[in-house]
Amino acid sequence: MTTRREFLNLLSAVGAVAAMPSSFAAAAPAHESFSFLFLTDTHIQPELDAAKGTDMAFKKARSLKADFAIQGGDHVFDSLAVPKERALSLFDLYEKTEQDLGMKVHHTIGNHDVVGIFPQSGVAPTDPLYGKKLFEERFGKRYYTFDHKGHHFIVLDSIGLTSDRAYEGRIDDEQKQWLANDLSSLPKGTPVIVSVHIPLVTAFSSYVPVPVKPEEHHGMSVANADEVIKLFEGHNVLGVLQGHTHINERVDWHGVPYITSGAVSGNWWRGIRMGTPEGFTVVNVANGKLTTRYETYGFKSVDPHNT
Repeated sequence: MTTRREFLNLLSAVGAVAAMPSSFAAAAPAHESFSFLFLTDTHIQPELDAAKGTDMAFKKARSLKADFAIQGGDHVFDSLAVPKERALSLFDLYEKTEQDLGMKVHHTIGNHDVVGIFPQSGVAPTDPLYGKKLFEERFGKRYYTFDHKGHHFIVLDSIGLTSDRAYEGRIDDEQKQWLANDLSSLPKGTPVIVSVHIPLVTAFSSYVPVPVKPEEHHGMSVANADEVIKLFEGHNVLGVLQGHTHINERVDWHGVPYITSGAVSGNWWRGIRMGTPEGFTVVNVANGKLTTRYETYGFKSVDPHNT
């Protein structure tokens, strides 16, 4: 039998729960530990055994424990400068090969995934698949978010199209505003992980000779990266995953690791790229930190000039 004291204590407890602020009642999702894959720069093509190499990489990847994969861009080689029919066949080849990965894939747009913007492609700007439209048709939005086990992922489009039918690394104004709005809407302390193709932060220029002729367009990193990085301030950004340079690299800047992954294609299927062999990155997320390791998969280039 329940005593009067026990009954009053029960009523008090119920009242306390009812009086709780809604922020307590709707607790934030738990920040669970997990692993995922970052596979970038597959540059798939029929030549140089690239399709075979991509398949090898994906089969190695599926043997590892991972919740999902992020493709870091440059799915194909190449859509910039070839006729539309070639671009379509390359996207078909990639999609067929990706089935061997056997897991959910989130896609990041790369510069070589953009159709026909180089004039030699013969693709007119009025073509329905010109520019980024084929990517959107096959893979979805160019920039977007998703959430996984209490972590917020942001996928950016770093490919800026120029008026002279070329590209540069750039996050456009509309996307910057979208990013600012997304970050400001997050509960304080939410762990954030970012994917971008052209790096926001990289030491790449330190590894190569100074070019005799300056680049016409800012192509190896994002030209307005400082504006994007400023938006990260005050947020719990665990890491930014990047592609494009095909070199394994980590640069810590203002407390955020900017991790550039080596390429599935290595040196565009012609061997090792400046010391980084063909491979992909395994990402582990635990205890509020992001750590990575690089996995190779044993591809041997068949390029006759790489002997």
